[in-house]
Amino acid sequence: MTTLDDAFDTVPERTYTHHPQWGETVHRSAPDSIRREITALQVRPGDRILEIGTGSGYSSAILARLCGPRGRVTSVDISDELVTRAAAIHQERGVSGVDLHVGNGLAGHPPAGPYDCLVAWCTPPRLPRAWTDQVRDGGRIVACLPIACLPSTTLIATITIEEGQPRLLAVTGGGYAQSTPTAVDDALTIPGRWVDYCDHQPVPSWISTGWRDDDPQRASARASLDQLLHPGHTETYHELPLAWRSWSVYTAALGDRQVSLVSLRNQIRGIGHTTADSAALILADGTVIADTPHSPSLTVLRTWLDRWETAGRPDAGSLPTTLVPYRGTGLAGWDLRVRLPQPDNQQ
Repeated sequence: MTTLDDAFDTVPERTYTHHPQWGETVHRSAPDSIRREITALQVRPGDRILEIGTGSGYSSAILARLCGPRGRVTSVDISDELVTRAAAIHQERGVSGVDLHVGNGLAGHPPAGPYDCLVAWCTPPRLPRAWTDQVRDGGRIVACLPIACLPSTTLIATITIEEGQPRLLAVTGGGYAQSTPTAVDDALTIPGRWVDYCDHQPVPSWISTGWRDDDPQRASARASLDQLLHPGHTETYHELPLAWRSWSVYTAALGDRQVSLVSLRNQIRGIGHTTADSAALILADGTVIADTPHSPSLTVLRTWLDRWETAGRPDAGSLPTTLVPYRGTGLAGWDLRVRLPQPDNQQ
């Protein structure tokens, strides 16, 4: 039986990410993140595994070592180039037990199912029903799921299947690039979903708002982004360093439509409060910016920050999280939602 340590010691990561012939690929996940997700997956010898997002091929080689000769890894990626590259490196290294397919991973790969476990190295719009339908009862899914309709506002969820239904076991902080319907060179600079306006010059800056349905022409989103690119007020948050992951999860748990996320000049992210007329947010380095010193959005942002500090900067695992069936049109499945605890007298 191959242990996790054995698998990670045996598979050379740089052979997959910086190959002498195939070159370097940006489509790769950090080894520490791969180890965390595979640990949560609890692969056993003989398991049939579905991997969504082949990437460099490094993770499928590790999974193949863990499930052994009696198991099988089915890996799906939207990019023909990545699948071809990974297949060539697997062949060079003599890796067996991995089947690679080009396709939209949101649909899974039914012909090789049912699977004992599924792991995804991308972020779908929600947990797809196609994935839960292809994992056997008692099997596991480890996937990055959105907790709000904002880019990069995600948690890593560990899920088991019981009588065909997903049950949430645990969540932890983390994130992967959004899944895309076609192959892209870089899904991180400008996410494919939930970007309401992007200013491409001189380098991309974008904004994502929770009130996009009130702004179908995106004129207000554009105005908000311009205010934040040229703020009329700047200050430094007094409680540094900023626990960014806790802050992003907390603001998602607020459930407020005015929560917004920006990326300024492709250098730094910010989360805060925007409306059609005002904007204020805190950047990942602790800088607070707003349209004016007396911005209504700045008042709200300060209130949110005070409440977050009073709550003790909670981590993802300390907030209630649930999988909620999605009833709308589009991808069928479940939304992952996080909420703030209710006071004892309101429960």
